[in-house]
Formats: sequence, structure tokens, C-alpha cells
Amino acid sequence: MQNPIANKKIWVWLVILLTVLLFSRYILIQGQLKEYPMYASDSPSPTGVKAFYTYALNHQDVVKRWSDSPSQLPNKPANQLLIMIEPYFTPNSAELDSYNRFMEAGNTILLFKENPKGMFGLETEVVETDAVNLFDPAGASYRTKTDVTSQVRLLENAQDEILLSDDAGTIALKRVVGEGQLIVTNSPKWIMNGEIVTDDHLALILALLKDVDSKVILFDEYIHDVKNATTILNIYPRWFLLLMIQGALLTILWLWHHGKRFGPVFISRKETVRFSDEGIKALAAWYIRGHRYHDSLVIQANYVMTLLQEHWRIPYHQEWKDLTAQFERKWPHLEKGEIHSLLSGLADMLEKSTVSKQEYLLWSKRLEKIRKEVEEG
Repeated sequence: MQNPIANKKIWVWLVILLTVLLFSRYILIQGQLKEYPMYASDSPSPTGVKAFYTYALNHQDVVKRWSDSPSQLPNKPANQLLIMIEPYFTPNSAELDSYNRFMEAGNTILLFKENPKGMFGLETEVVETDAVNLFDPAGASYRTKTDVTSQVRLLENAQDEILLSDDAGTIALKRVVGEGQLIVTNSPKWIMNGEIVTDDHLALILALLKDVDSKVILFDEYIHDVKNATTILNIYPRWFLLLMIQGALLTILWLWHHGKRFGPVFISRKETVRFSDEGIKALAAWYIRGHRYHDSLVIQANYVMTLLQEHWRIPYHQEWKDLTAQFERKWPHLEKGEIHSLLSGLADMLEKSTVSKQEYLLWSKRLEKIRKEVEEG
């Protein structure tokens, strides 16, 4: 019987251990460095763009972060520049329309995206190049890194102005949209904190902005929040989603109530295996190698005698020779002479000290015959 006091002590120590583990995990989490998403304007990590945000803040009167929906952007001439750096998702058609209205009103969007296909009607192609020298229309040369510049090239229209290019195609272009303009480049890594001061990356960014005279610069952070992406949670109304969840729960409860089974059916081993086959084979091999035929025959006879006691109510201690009358009543389709010969021969065989293999096989079959008659009738 377990001691209740000892059980209480065990539970107390478990609670103390769990408390220590939780407190340790809290301390470790507090001590970890904050992780910033890529291209975030407030991120000081090498993958952030806080360096350029600070640069713009020091050279412009108004620099802000824009976290609202694009539908809130002004639809009037405000001479504003919206910088979009590698959106985490492609805005839906309604959001793209809002961005277009923002540009048509006389504002500018500067888009940094490795493959801007699908946004603002832009088309691209993939090329293979190791070029590190870029050129503007005036022939000025800029140097960059092959692992920073994208392998995607922009496909320009006849009305587009090529701002930067290399031997493989267009790197950056400008497109007039209503009263405003769209500036696109395929290399957002130029503006990263870890790359902006290497090679001519800062000069390349400024080359894209040299004709932009905006009093207000907005860094778009709406496109860096995955919660703003179009998902099933914001496609359908809340009441419809609530009905769907309730319907799913009711379906599960109904299936559970009616005993529906999911997955494969696993049958318990004890329902299919009573003894170990390996153990039986090993025991049989031991008897055969040791020529212990008589011992095996005695074990079989004792087992059959146990069945006689269970099924035919014949006492276990009786001798085989004395069971003729009972066998004649229970085994009527067998002749009396055969019964007498069977029981007498079995008794003589069990009294012998040694048994040959042939005799063992013969009497094992006869004992098996008696067992089937007793158990199966």
C-alpha cells in the first residue's frame, strides 16, 4: 500500500520543478535578442532598412511609417513618395486600385521587389548573367554585387523610361501613372542595412530618386504585416465563419455519437496471440533434440486428461484403463473394441521408460484425435 504522505511529497517536488523550469524559460526568453522581420524600417539588423530610413529622416522634413490600408492613402495631389520594399504578399485588386489612385493623384511610388510581376501590370523575365556594372541613360556607371542584384529583368513599355540597366536587360524603370509616377527596381537588397554602404548601392538608390521632389516620404509597413494578406479569415464575413466552425463541431459530435471510426483498426495482440510461437518452437526443438519423446507424450496425455475433466466430468486422477465405460457413453460412434485398445495401449505407452520416435508420432496423433473429440464433439 502506498504511503499518502510520500505521494504528497512527490507532488510538491513536481510542482517546484515545474515552477523552476517555467521561470528559467521566461528568463531565457527575456534575454534573447529581438527578432525583426526583413525590410522593416525600424529594424537595425543587417536585413532591415533602418539605415536608409534614418538617412531620409535627416534629409527630409517629413518621414513617416505607413501601416494603414492603402485605401487610406490620399487621393489628391500631395506630392508624397511611398516607398514599398519587398512586399511579403501581393496586394489584392482592391489594394492595387488604391495604390493606383494614389499615383494618379500626383504622387510617386518607389517599389523595390525582386520579381514585381503581377503588381501594377509589370512584366518580367528571368536571365542568366554575372554582370556587376550598371548604367543609367546618361552613361554613368555603377558597381554592384552579383549576389545582391536579382536575376529577373523588367520588361518595359514604349512609354517607360529606363533608369538603370545592364547587358542582360532593365534593372529599374519609371512609368507615368496619371499625374504621378511609378519607379520600380528589381534589387531590394541594395537598401538593406548590411548592403547599403557596399559598392555603389546608396548611389543607385539616390539615382532612382534624383527626379523625385516629394515633401513627404512614407515607408509602407502595411505590406510587411502578413495579417493583412488576403486569407479565408478576411474574405468571408465573421458570421459565416462562425457558422462554419459550429457546423464542423456539430458534425464531429454527431459522428462521435454514432460511433464512427477514423483511421485504421488495430486489433489487440492478446486477442490474436495466446502463446509465443517462438517459445513453443524452441520448447519443441529441445524435446526433439533430447529425444525426450516419453516426457512429451506424458505432457500431452495430462493435458488431454485435464480436458476430460473440464468437458466430460471425468476425474483427473483416474487411470486411462478405467475410462472405457465413460468413453463408450461419450464416444458412441467408436466401437467398444477400438476404445478398449486405444485406452489400454495408451496406458502401456505411458508406463514405458523409453519411447521411439515412431511410437511417439503415432500416439501423439491418437491423443490429438481424443482432444478434438473432447473439445469439438
